[in-house]
Amino acid sequence: MDQVASRWRSPRHLRVSAVSDRAEQAALAADGEQFAVHSNGGNWLIAWHSPLSVPEGTPHGANAFCITLDDQIVLISGDGERWGWPGGRPEGDESWEQTLRREVLEEVCATVSNARLLGFCRAVCLSGSERGLVLVRSMWRAEVELMPWEPRYEIRHRRLVSANELLTQLWIEKGFEPIYSRAAFEAGLMR
Repeated sequence: MDQVASRWRSPRHLRVSAVSDRAEQAALAADGEQFAVHSNGGNWLIAWHSPLSVPEGTPHGANAFCITLDDQIVLISGDGERWGWPGGRPEGDESWEQTLRREVLEEVCATVSNARLLGFCRAVCLSGSERGLVLVRSMWRAEVELMPWEPRYEIRHRRLVSANELLTQLWIEKGFEPIYSRAAFEAGLMR
């Protein structure tokens, strides 16, 4: 773990609109900046990458901040307690955007009217059963049109929040805060 810790750099900070009345700060990942996290029984190095080129690794799907016509952000949950952003893994030979559109339809009951690639999260597993695995996930801002809520898959709950509520309502796995904050910043949800 010492090697992992030695690669950890202090993130930059930005003020978050969700806490604009307070002096709190949110970490914001810089391009290529690595963060050490423990996830799924292993130690990982994660990093944000620009949308200009896909980083090396196995495509591992898409996540999106889904924005409704009235500027609400869609969060989803399997248990009604931990609220996340929609996303999932590719099926067959789907492109990054095809994965995004299918996952939003399945998990949010919404269609994507416009999608903008924000960047990528690259994760390198350093220990555990997945050691050596390098995964890449695309991150998006998706403008969506909600359909009637008829959950058919693992997601049982959907809710809408304002940009000011986002970071207080979004569940973030420990250590991933700089990646989520960067995605929210790139999506125009933070200032």
